[in-house]
Parts: sequence; C-alpha cells; structure tokens
Amino acid sequence: MKSRVYFAAADKSDTPESLSDKLKGLVRESGVLDFIKSGQKVALKLHFGEEGNTGFIDPRYAGVVCDEVSARKGSVFLSDTNTLYRGQRLNSRDHLKLAYKHGFTREKVHAEVVIPDDTIPDNVVSVEINRKFIKSARIARIFMDADALVAVSHFKGHALTGFGGALKNLGMGCASRQGKLAQHCDLAPVVYSEKCIGCGRCVEICPTDAYSLVDKKSSLDIKKCIGCASCLAVCPTGAISVDFGVGEQLQNKMVEYSLAVLKEKKGKAGFINFAVKINKECDCWGLENSRIAPDVGILASSDPVSIDQASFDLVNEACGRDIFKETHPGHEGQVQLEYAREIGIGNREYELIRL
Repeated sequence: MKSRVYFAAADKSDTPESLSDKLKGLVRESGVLDFIKSGQKVALKLHFGEEGNTGFIDPRYAGVVCDEVSARKGSVFLSDTNTLYRGQRLNSRDHLKLAYKHGFTREKVHAEVVIPDDTIPDNVVSVEINRKFIKSARIARIFMDADALVAVSHFKGHALTGFGGALKNLGMGCASRQGKLAQHCDLAPVVYSEKCIGCGRCVEICPTDAYSLVDKKSSLDIKKCIGCASCLAVCPTGAISVDFGVGEQLQNKMVEYSLAVLKEKKGKAGFINFAVKINKECDCWGLENSRIAPDVGILASSDPVSIDQASFDLVNEACGRDIFKETHPGHEGQVQLEYAREIGIGNREYELIRL
C-alpha cells in the first residue's frame, strides 16, 4: 500500500510569511501531527545550522510546527545532538548559544531548546536492533524518552550520502557522538598526490588536525581521521576521495540508526521536509555553499522513506536530471531509500497529494 505524502509547492517569490501560511495549511490538511495526544511530551528534531551557514530551516517555521503541537495539547521541545567535528556545535553550551544566535529562542519558536550533553552517560541509551551493521545503537535518551517525535528536515545534498532528508535527520542527527563515530568509522579518505596542488584547504578545515602538508602535498594521518568528510567538500581538484562502497555502508548504518530511533515510535512520529534553499552540502557545513536546485516546496508524511523519496523526485523533476548524482558523483543516495524499505521503515512508493 502506498504511503501518502502531502505537498505544498513553493518558489523564490515566497516570503517567510507566505511559507509559514503554507506550512500551517499543510500540517492541518495532512493531519501529520494528529497522532499527538493531550499531555504527551513531543520532541521536535531539527538542525540549528553550523556557524556561518544560512541554509538551515528558518526558526519561524519551527515556531509554526510548535504551535500546531501545542494546539493538540502536546508539550513540545526542540532538540539536536552535538557533533564529532570541531565547531560551534561540539558541546552543549556552545551549541545552545549558536541555536539562540540563529534565532531558535523561546520567543520565536514558542518552545524550549534542549541540547543533551552526551558526555553524561545517563543522557545516552543503547537500543538493541541486531541488524547487519549495527547491533546496538547509541541514541540520545531525550528522543527515546519522548512520547512522540516530529522530524523537521532540510532536504539538501550531502558529500557522503548524496542527499540528506528525514532519514539522515533521524539516523545521524539523533545519535550520540559515539553513535556518529560508529557510522563514520570506515570512511578514512585517500589522498591522490598527483592531483593535489598543496592549497592546504584540507589542513584548515580538518577538525582533528589529521591533515598536514608534506613537500607541498596533502598528507593524512588516518589514526586521527573521524570520517566527517569536510575535506572532500573543500578539495578543489578532487585529490581526496573515499571508497564509494564504504560510502554505501555509511548510508546503511545511518538507516539502521533511523530504525533504532523509531523502534518505539510506531504511530507516534511525523515528518516534515523543507525542499527549499537546496544546497550542495549539509547544514553542518560552516560556510555558504552553492544552491543546486530551485525551491520546490514543503512535504509532510507519516512515512520517512516516502517523504524522502518524494522530495528526491520533486527536486530532480524541477532540475530535469538527478542533481544529487551530478553534484556528488559516485554516491548513490537512493541506497538509503532502498535499504530503509528493505528493513521495514517505510515505503518508496507513495501517493503525492498536492495542496
């Protein structure tokens, strides 16, 4: 049976006010939040954006979703987890300060922002799933303890997964740093010295100082590498690469982590994707990065696989080609969709309902 995906179209003429109105109509027409019961504690999972990035979802839209949760008498809070790499989201204190700086204050989103400190053991829970790649997933307890979950995701490109949407927001975004490392651990890149021009961008961007310049060529200390892929995004000549087969393994691990997050949330989760400001790289990228597609719109569904499939299809339809494959050659993002379908997270076949 096909899953229903509701869609409100948008384009560059839309203002934050008109998009907020479209979002409100989408939530109400789709019933995507109607599973929420009075008194339930609802976690709204989203990405607050790295320092220097402006592609993240506007906090005004998060406020609309929070209002809709409150209208259903749910008690909502916003949350995300800390990162592996050095930046403004490495620890809970700085991460929270950045969220406020980006506008995610109680005044704008009408809810508390909570960033759990996963250096405290009680803030992390092991979820047994016994799958091919992950046996026990390390998830931030705050998401598992919530009565319900709403994933609000920015649909965009990604250097290692082709694209990122609801599945990435769940699988990577709800994992503790130990869980993130488990997903990335096989992804040490290779430097092809014949292509290296010695620009040093990889040295500057690396969060663990794994790169250095030796005889004007990039050199990688694999023992320091955490597989975050920042170097891939900045290398101007393609001198840094990873085994694409290993990249598929990352997607599979990410999907298994999504399964863990949703293990106790059957009928208790909703998904909203923003296919606007569609950038080449993830919102973790701490710089402006190029737009690769026109604004498409906002989608809502109770199925995280269908909403990502529909987002993928609509963006590529607007571009007239597979823009994610074009911008990240070698990384087939549909790997995550097929594996998610295979292990029972959701459907790739969907009915698109245009509002």
